[in-house]
Amino acid sequence: MLYLEFLFLLIMLYIGSRFGGVGLGVVSGIGLLIEVFVLRMPPSSPPIDVMLIIIAVVTCASILEAAGGLKYMLQIAERILRRNPKMVTILGPLVTYIMTLMLGTGHAVYTIMPIIGDVALKNGIRPERPMAAASVSSQLGITGSPISAAVVYYLTQIVELPGYEHVTLLSIVAVTIPATLAGVIMMSLYSLRRGKELKDDPEYQRRLQDPIWKDRIANTTSTTLNEALPSSARNAVLLFILALVIIVIVAIFPEVRTIGENKAISMGIIIQMMMLAFGGIILVATKTNPQTVPNGVVFKSGMVAMIAIFGIAWMSDTYFQYAMPSFKAGVTEMVQSYPWSFAFALFAVSVVINSQAATGRMMLPVGLAIGLPAPLLIGLLPATYGYFFIPNYPSDIATVNFDVTGTTKIGKYYFNHSFMVPGLIGVITACFVGYTLAYAII
Repeated sequence: MLYLEFLFLLIMLYIGSRFGGVGLGVVSGIGLLIEVFVLRMPPSSPPIDVMLIIIAVVTCASILEAAGGLKYMLQIAERILRRNPKMVTILGPLVTYIMTLMLGTGHAVYTIMPIIGDVALKNGIRPERPMAAASVSSQLGITGSPISAAVVYYLTQIVELPGYEHVTLLSIVAVTIPATLAGVIMMSLYSLRRGKELKDDPEYQRRLQDPIWKDRIANTTSTTLNEALPSSARNAVLLFILALVIIVIVAIFPEVRTIGENKAISMGIIIQMMMLAFGGIILVATKTNPQTVPNGVVFKSGMVAMIAIFGIAWMSDTYFQYAMPSFKAGVTEMVQSYPWSFAFALFAVSVVINSQAATGRMMLPVGLAIGLPAPLLIGLLPATYGYFFIPNYPSDIATVNFDVTGTTKIGKYYFNHSFMVPGLIGVITACFVGYTLAYAII
């Protein structure tokens, strides 16, 4: 019966993935209702901590966007790309990776992707090379960001383990940042020579024969450099960076967050407080109109992601808590013999549910319950990014649409798409490096 119930869980996740975004969350709500009232599973608690972290981070990043700070960061990134156009296949993925590290979300990629494509096209570089890698890098960077919900959730769970009370936010990102950065570099190096040159690409040449496409390709110019920004935009970025620095300092020195004789305040709560507070500071200091905040890309994408996680994590957690006694007995032997095989479970779940935070919320308790060591779980954290495998994630779809040359594509056989090989290279490299570092650092 547990296998049939697990099959039901996968079916609900698959149905939700066909709708995406909000649909994924509310379809999971249907599954949760059936689990509780039809299959008679006791409901678990909703993922409140993860959701609150997402709300706080997205709110602060959205205020940064409304204040012009995101556009300011974008102009800096564009200047770097246009001054080094021949290096766009290396620099493009690094830019999206760094933006994700800072913002805690990969949704800022929509603003930079047209520029990456424009720089590549105007320098005769196949746009697929930097664009596909940049889309993957923007998501891979989430497991390196000190303010991402996935990283903070891992921290809050692992510090509760006997013998791992010393683990800090800095300990985790000291593993995940080098690991994911290595993944980004390796996929970028692979991308340097991938695919045919534009002059030999049949799809690009076909589009040049079409007057409409030819005109669109010839007149495509994406830039932010001609837009004058107020000084408040730069100030907003500086304040946001200050918030990140303070969070890291507080994470390094637990005594700063110890009030009286009580236990140190968890980093999840610290990040929520800091992001809310600095969102307010940025709003007041830059005199940003609060009514413009919900209209930005970051706010809309972040809130949609939160709703998806709300339904996915609650439905999945309800099943695994119910099935854990049997599940633990069946899986423990395999994972204890080959601990790294847990990465396949993380990856497979992420492919279906399109969220690293939700994957962590769903699978980390499983790993802890079957006795996997904390260094292993932290080292394999990059494996929670597997949703490039099925090309239905918004950033990947947007990247395909931004490439006017048609080189970035979803293949004839669906799985032979532009993001598959860079994604596999990035995740596998990150897991190998993370696995090695974690046992040295944690």
